[in-house]
Amino acid sequence: MTKIVFMGTPAFSAPILRMLVEEGYEVISVVTQPDRPVGRKKVLTPTPVKEEAIRLGLPVYQPEKLKNADELQVVLDMEPDLVITAAFGQILPTALLEAPKLGAINVHASLLPAYRGGAPIHQAIIDGKQETGVTIMYMVDRLDAGDIISQTAVPIEKQDHTGSMFEKLSAAGTDLLKATLPSIIAGTNDRIPQDEELVTYARNISREQERIDWSKSAYAIYNQVRGLHPWPVAYTVYNEANIKIWWAEERSTSKNGKPGEVLELADDAILVQTGDGVLAITELQPAGKKRMAAKDYLKGPKIQAGDYFE
Repeated sequence: MTKIVFMGTPAFSAPILRMLVEEGYEVISVVTQPDRPVGRKKVLTPTPVKEEAIRLGLPVYQPEKLKNADELQVVLDMEPDLVITAAFGQILPTALLEAPKLGAINVHASLLPAYRGGAPIHQAIIDGKQETGVTIMYMVDRLDAGDIISQTAVPIEKQDHTGSMFEKLSAAGTDLLKATLPSIIAGTNDRIPQDEELVTYARNISREQERIDWSKSAYAIYNQVRGLHPWPVAYTVYNEANIKIWWAEERSTSKNGKPGEVLELADDAILVQTGDGVLAITELQPAGKKRMAAKDYLKGPKIQAGDYFE
């Protein structure tokens, strides 16, 4: 039987691991990121993949950095026939890519060669794309540049956000791997080189990308808000304090102001002028406060029409 080492970290990856076990594949070990402090109380928390592996009764290994020779050797000594990764969060050393006889494959949440990198789901939504997907590919020592084995497309609906697309793409990736894996093991799968002229990148989200630029259109800002929901969350600045914008929507109105100007305090939203159109903030989180609906925020004397978000 083919010996598989599975490498993944977030909730996106857990259903893929579960499918492998349910389909009877021999997963000899699960490699995931170390437990990290989470929340204000900094509670040491296992990754979703570790939790799933424990539930499935699988051995777990949590290297800090696979670039460390000793930590890498632990995985090499497992002698896997195939390495499967899905949002693992570390670059695999060349020695590990070359060791398994069937290679190392990755379940990547984009239609490669579009959106190589660590934030393909976020970026596709921020860019206003109406479709993304999942690619199963061979891994090489360049970022997401290996040959494509299979792909499936997934539409991005108007109300989708990064959280909902993580769930949709996780399900699509699980189904795609289930359908593709037999051919990989048999050596009959396709192998399609990526067109380098079509490559785009989706680097990890920077703090600069989280801040709203009110000179952009309401549509672009809406895409930014949903592309950063529910993490890391877009923000703006009001009275020198950050306010997280959890949700917003475009509104049609005949009023006209300057970008960032609060036009109106509606019953359910704060209407703000953008570079093109009006954005209605419906859910927000002031600094040091809990996430709340705009209608609850507006119960206090916190903001007035004519004020500005920076």
